[in-house]
Amino acid sequence: MTDRRAALTETFMQALRDRTPQEDEFHQAVEEVVYDTITVEKNDPAFARARVLDRLSEPDRVVAFRVVWEDDTGAIQINRAWRVQTSNAIGPYKGGLRFHPTVNPSVLKFLGFEQVFKNALTGLPLGGGKGGSDFDPKGRSDAEIMRFCHALMAELCKYIGPDHDVPAGDINVGTREIGYLFGAYKQHRGQFHGALTGKGPSFGGSAMRVEATGYGLVYFAGHMLAQQNREKDGLRVAVSGAGNVATHAAEEALAQGAKVVSLSDSGGALVAEEGMSQDHINWVRQAKASGQGLDDAPDGLRYNAGAQPWGAVEAELLLPCATQNELDRDALQDAIDAGAKMIAEGANMPLTGGAVKLAQQKGLVHAPGKASNAGGVAISGLEMSQNAHGQYLSAETVRSRLKDIMGNIHQTVLAEADPRNGVPDYRQGANIAGYRKVAQAISAFGAI
Repeated sequence: MTDRRAALTETFMQALRDRTPQEDEFHQAVEEVVYDTITVEKNDPAFARARVLDRLSEPDRVVAFRVVWEDDTGAIQINRAWRVQTSNAIGPYKGGLRFHPTVNPSVLKFLGFEQVFKNALTGLPLGGGKGGSDFDPKGRSDAEIMRFCHALMAELCKYIGPDHDVPAGDINVGTREIGYLFGAYKQHRGQFHGALTGKGPSFGGSAMRVEATGYGLVYFAGHMLAQQNREKDGLRVAVSGAGNVATHAAEEALAQGAKVVSLSDSGGALVAEEGMSQDHINWVRQAKASGQGLDDAPDGLRYNAGAQPWGAVEAELLLPCATQNELDRDALQDAIDAGAKMIAEGANMPLTGGAVKLAQQKGLVHAPGKASNAGGVAISGLEMSQNAHGQYLSAETVRSRLKDIMGNIHQTVLAEADPRNGVPDYRQGANIAGYRKVAQAISAFGAI
């Protein structure tokens, strides 16, 4: 079976590489899913006839456009932007917008592809997509960011809407940016409805949306620990990143009795041998919000310039929350040498292919982002429902729903996860469970 699966995967991937050259991130994401699901497809006549994987690896459409705006000196600036609408088989396209110089079609196609399976796992009627721009907000004034967002939405508004495509935030797109984007959408379309999620609470946003991805990650990790009969209290947890997901994951892990021993930024790792306090986490948030680095660390923290948190400090649970491919094979080996036993991904595809293989070889319990970081899009789905019904749920209600959704995702994934080296293969379980739901819809539609 393994030889057949490997042969089928290579045939599929060679055709995809020939069709979409130089899209390495996209190929990496597709290959991971295809390896786990291609025999499922071949063994089901309806799925095979529908060619589900071929259809999912070709987005419904990729919208590309330029964004022209003025900086504070009055000079014209030009950026590129895209919206990848991957699949609406089970609901409207849903996925964030990212502002970063590294944004390109390959990155967005990989993120949109991942989003299809992540959204399917939530149990909510959400399709998958992703978008963004190569705009770099670093060093830009608030007025420049506002003008850029308004210019972007002047074109993007033609392709989104509450029953069609509902973007949210992602890297460098938070509540402020969503406010600018939604204001422009409302002006251009003349409508006030849920065309974006992650909005502020005064104009249709949901409670707990800011916290949802990080908190949900910790809830999912808690189910992983319970399945392994391990306790959260006193558990040493290494977190990467210093943004929204990382700091909220650290906050919730701390609240549940764990010792958070690291955060990080692009310049290095912030380490706390005895564990961070809530004041430490708040300091990281303030530094991030003011555009400062983490090198001027307060008492109790040590900043290792040029380093990653992996292996810099003893930790049993790894929560990579920064960006794709941040954790390679060598870094993971360092983390294993420092006591790592489990990984729950807070970012999308944060492990390189080599790191994934090493995790499997060493028997680490490893949850992919499409399962473990689905809390954000789950609460976005609840925001869409609240907007559609003119309701506003309390933070307590939303938190309860988030816990239930993450528990249900864990059960769904576990049901499809075969054991590997004595532990559940969460990656396989997530890929197959997400694939089955989408494949059932696609195969029901016929040739369309």
